[in-house]
Order: sequence, then structure tokens, then C-alpha cells
Amino acid sequence: MKRIQCIVQESEIGAGTRGSSLGFAAMKIASLKAGSNFFAKYPQEFLPNRNDLLLKYDDSPSAKNIEGMKEVYQTMVDGVSSSIGAGNFPLLISADHCSAGGTIAGIKKAFPEKRLGVVWVDAHADLHTPWTSPTGNMHGMPLATALCINNENHARRTPEEAIRNSWDELVNLAGLCPKVLPEDMLFFAVRDTERQEDALMTDMKMRNFRVEELRERGFQNCLEEAAVRFNDVDIIYLSFDVDSMDCDLVSHGTGTPVPNGLSPDEASQILNFFARDERLVCMETVEINPTLDEKKNLMAETAFAVLEDFTTELNKQ
Repeated sequence: MKRIQCIVQESEIGAGTRGSSLGFAAMKIASLKAGSNFFAKYPQEFLPNRNDLLLKYDDSPSAKNIEGMKEVYQTMVDGVSSSIGAGNFPLLISADHCSAGGTIAGIKKAFPEKRLGVVWVDAHADLHTPWTSPTGNMHGMPLATALCINNENHARRTPEEAIRNSWDELVNLAGLCPKVLPEDMLFFAVRDTERQEDALMTDMKMRNFRVEELRERGFQNCLEEAAVRFNDVDIIYLSFDVDSMDCDLVSHGTGTPVPNGLSPDEASQILNFFARDERLVCMETVEINPTLDEKKNLMAETAFAVLEDFTTELNKQ
């Protein structure tokens, strides 16, 4: 049985909409409605955030709030690496998905010699950089920081010097660059990308299991292929963005909802498959935004059910 430690990061300075900082509170309410003692079994550690920066307008077209994001990433590095070092399994509940860049750096700090595999269950590839982002919202950039890339070959702009310098600091966080190899990334349900990300995924031969393929070939067949692709990795990080699920089926309670996604049961199939892999060292759930939920708190309730099912499977190992 894993010794699970629940870590909460409420930073939402990477998102373009407000409210994901309330995601953990919404999940806690969901757990109470379900009559679950989940958050009593797994006490929470809250990491510092810089949401105070939301009161200051940052109109940078390339990387909004990047100075604050460097601080948030460092708290993730310290929190995740310390948790792993203490023999725990960090189970993160984070606000916007930008946190994942710090999580990955924290895992690599704890296991600098280990080859890391990343499972990205998301509607978005999050491979943008200050050179390519259409919005400057940094929750679309965490995997680029992990890969340590600028993607200048497909740039739409050249960021100002201060942004370039801060980006360089961010990608070299924890003194490790890159933190993951492109062949060690697996995407599930990614379906809303820009041409710059598509070009990068093609150039780097990244594998995306689309929703249509998962259903046509069967989830088990696709997951078995994923396992083969991970033959050479030593440790695995699993990142679950709730917008991987179909917004019309569940709710629009997330910052960037996308239709034609996974059902909750399908999301559970993917998460539970990797829960059974002894190399899994960390899992993160992100982007629950109750302020956007037109069905009261359904997104948080659904995400909590998926998360609780995942931890049940994890504890069987």
C-alpha cells in the first residue's frame, strides 16, 4: 500500500479565467456529499501560491505572471521532492495545469538518475512557449518547460528579453534540462491544439491516443501499447486534467472545456491502469473550476469520484 500524501496547490496565475483556486474546496464539498472520509484519511499540505498577483494586471502577450510562476514552480519542486524523499506518494490537487511543470521538476529532483515517463490525460497538449502561445496564459506551457524547449522554429513572436531570461530560468529549474524526453510522453484524449503544438508533436514523434482511437481499438489494446512504449522508463508521473472529460457529458466546470472527450468511466480506465503500475510515483488532478459549473458542483463531484476510485486501485498495489 502506498503512503499517500495529499498536496494542495491553489495557484491559478497561469490560467486565463478565474476560479480554479476553488477547485480543492469544491472537491472537499463533493467528498462530504458522497459521505467519504477521503480527506480525513489523507491530510492536506497546502503549498504557497502567488494569487495576489491576480490583483495586478499583466498584459504580456507571451508569458503572463512568469515571475510569480517561477516562485510557484519552486514551491512545487520543494514540496514534491520532499514528499517523495519522506517515502510518500504525492497526490496533488492543483488549480491550473501550470503547476505540473513544477511537479515534474520536483519528481526529477527526487530521482535525478531515473528516466521519467509522463502520462498526460488532457484535452490540450500544453506544449506552448512564450514564442508560440496565442494567449500568454502559462497553463498552456508546462510540458514545454519539462522538455526545455522554446519551439522557435514555429514561433509567432519573439518575446521581450526579460521574458526570455525568465523562461530560461524556468526551464532550467532544479538544474535539470530536459526533465523528460519526448518519446517518454504519452498523451490521452488531447483534441484541442494549435498548429505550433501540432508541428512540435509531429517533429518529436509524440504519441497521442485520441478519444476516437481509444474507442475504436479498445481501451485495453491502447493501454497495452502505452505500456510497451514505457518499457524503458523507470518512474511514471500521471497528470489528469478534468477537461479531458466531455464537457457536454459532465459539465463546463473547467477553464477551457472541450466537447467530444472521455466519459468519467473511460477516464477511470486510464488512471486505474497506471495506478496498477508499480513505477507510478506521483499523480496530479487539475483545472476544476466551480465558478464555471452550470450543473452546480458536478465537475468536482465527478473528479472526486474518479480520484477516489484511483486511490482505491493504487492502494491494492
